[in-house]
Amino acid sequence: MALSRAIDKLNDRIAAVVAWALLAAVLVCAGNALIRYSLNTSSNAWLEIQWYLFAAVFMLAAPHTLRRDEHVRIDVVVGRFSRRTQVWIDLFGFFLFLLPICLVILYYGIPFGLQSLRSAEMSSNSGGLIVWPAKILVPLGFALMILQGLSEIIKRIEYLRGRLDESAFTKQAPTPQQEIEAIRQANRID
Repeated sequence: MALSRAIDKLNDRIAAVVAWALLAAVLVCAGNALIRYSLNTSSNAWLEIQWYLFAAVFMLAAPHTLRRDEHVRIDVVVGRFSRRTQVWIDLFGFFLFLLPICLVILYYGIPFGLQSLRSAEMSSNSGGLIVWPAKILVPLGFALMILQGLSEIIKRIEYLRGRLDESAFTKQAPTPQQEIEAIRQANRID
């Protein structure tokens, strides 16, 4: 569990930093649009910074999303099974899909990013930026996803062994039904 907690903490910290990248991307996007429409000028560099920031948000926040159990799921089908069966389905998915796909992408992504870094690859757009930071995000994001996948596997195995409560890996956000009930309760009080 110590390894799982360390991985969770790492991805939580990265997600907190990435939240600022999202704010920066929104500000760059808004600023670029304002300048483009008010002054009739723009730069490809600003567009590329925006893309890089969105890529960073997507690639580096995905492991945190997995940690919070907020990835797209087929809860309509899986929700009908017992919690123990759901955990077995999660383990099956992690071992059969998540880890192999992430390992393949990491295997091909590392040379992809390193080649771009070694050649100091530049964007082909006029006024474009260096490309390697965006390409390095691919192996970095998938390495973090592999780590988070391992953390989730550890937590589910510990749950099956009776050593961990399911709240350690289930979504903590209220369900739509809980939100509706909370609204109803609030309206009854008023």
